[in-house]
Amino acid sequence: MTDIVDELKWRGLWAQSTDEDALRKALADGPVTFYCGFDPTAASLHVGHLVQVLTMRRLQQAGLRPLALVGGATGQIGDPRPTAERTLNDPETIAHWVTRLRSQIEPFLDFEGENAATMVNNLDWTAGMSAIEFLRDIGKHFRVNKMLTKDSVARRLESQEGISYTEFSYQLLQGMDFLELYRRYGCTLQQGGSDQWGNLTAGLDLIHRLEPEASAHCIATPLMVKADGTKFGKTEGGAVWLDPEMTTPYAFYQFWLNVDDRDVSTYMRILSFKSREELEEMEALTAEKPFLRTAQKALAEELTTLVHGADQCRAVIDASKALFGQGELSDLDAGTLAAALSELPHVTVDALAPVSDLLAETGLVASKSAARRTIKEGGAYVNNVKVVSEDAVPETAELLHGRWLVLRRGKKNLAAVELKG
Repeated sequence: MTDIVDELKWRGLWAQSTDEDALRKALADGPVTFYCGFDPTAASLHVGHLVQVLTMRRLQQAGLRPLALVGGATGQIGDPRPTAERTLNDPETIAHWVTRLRSQIEPFLDFEGENAATMVNNLDWTAGMSAIEFLRDIGKHFRVNKMLTKDSVARRLESQEGISYTEFSYQLLQGMDFLELYRRYGCTLQQGGSDQWGNLTAGLDLIHRLEPEASAHCIATPLMVKADGTKFGKTEGGAVWLDPEMTTPYAFYQFWLNVDDRDVSTYMRILSFKSREELEEMEALTAEKPFLRTAQKALAEELTTLVHGADQCRAVIDASKALFGQGELSDLDAGTLAAALSELPHVTVDALAPVSDLLAETGLVASKSAARRTIKEGGAYVNNVKVVSEDAVPETAELLHGRWLVLRRGKKNLAAVELKG
């Protein structure tokens, strides 16, 4: 199991840790139980959470026993923000989100065998605790001067917003989680993102105070940032969610397919379960022939399969090919087609108009005269069929699933038309 440390480092999943030598010894002595926490601050996890979820999977495959904590208690005080106060949600909403997040995490872990995973909820040990009990049993073991040195606290103290007591106290709650999981499950390792390092070590300090004989550890993965400096997992439409109702499998696949060449090798190492040899081969091919987008295609297929299943992955790949004339659009089911077309420039019309008008309305060309010129030059397509007449008007029978037309100019410029009703 000590090999997993070297594996995490090679993959770029090792930002920092507590005593590495002591951790390696604990892994060698094994077995080790570890946990990672997820707060239900939305109805779904997003792709940023995949770093932690897939690292949990990787650690379990190396022989460690995972505890996946979905914070029914900590989720009630909202999502942390760098410069603003947390947004609070009612307990009923949080309970619903806990269920949804659990169902998203569970497929990535194995719940059978010697190192079977366990789902846990910190509401189980906080619901019956009074504020006085919390201050007496937990609060007295934290020193304010040390809490003030945490990066997340220091940043907020320097901001105009300052920091609320709720935000300041969050590290006590997370610290208590580690202590409880140590006592209930023998958990001695906490995993999380490097932006949570202060909260991770808060639990470690609490365990050392109350359980002096315990040997506990923390490891942190680095924050992922795009090469252009923007936040990983964000698009113009917002976060890329794991829930197919919030981000369609087609959009999810396209997100990975469009990863910048400068980022794809990093993402492959962190998120893929391919071997070192396979990844190094793809990295070399990407450097030599980036236009093939071999790594992006492999990453998109692997992660879409992991998150949405092999059938959905095949469907979105078929849709991607069909949109560009490499498959039959009519073979796509209505849901997959709708998801694919929702990512394209599109217009809704009351009645079918000449193709030249539709090309201009969707923005594929600058004007109707430009549209006629494109048709004359043989560069206009409706549902992958070349338009030969400048006056052509699509027929109702051409509508895909009775609703859509796919317009294409040249090889790569696409748009969609939807007929009302």
